[in-house]
Amino acid sequence: MKTIVVILATCLCVGAASGQEKQVIQAPGGPPGLPFSPAVRVGNLLFLSGQVGTVPGTRGVVPGGIEAETRQVMENIKRVLEFSGSSLERVVKCSVFLRDIADYATMNEVYRSYFPTDPPARSTLAASGLALNAAVEIECIAVAGASR
Repeated sequence: MKTIVVILATCLCVGAASGQEKQVIQAPGGPPGLPFSPAVRVGNLLFLSGQVGTVPGTRGVVPGGIEAETRQVMENIKRVLEFSGSSLERVVKCSVFLRDIADYATMNEVYRSYFPTDPPARSTLAASGLALNAAVEIECIAVAGASR
């Protein structure tokens, strides 16, 4: 199953990239001074960098544990998508990284509230550490809206 998802994602990327220009999207409110773009558009696809639960415009992760961090991550994703002319409803794939797999159920409850019907494809894994000592990081691919 994972092989099929990887192959599909690769095909989507290659298909979208053939003959298409890359457009870097600098949504306001991302953590300052980091060496990556919040989002990149190629054709009709948006590739969002991993989001952690930072307060917009800072490198500070919200207090309150996995539930508060997951909520902030999803709000950060929503902000970047909306700035890019897309929305949560247009997300086709997410990858979730947890500092501790024991947080899976709590993260899932919050995540589910942002995708109440027809959720995107998703992978989840635990990592030995995340940027800014975050408890959760989520990246996603979405269908773009009209070109900016």
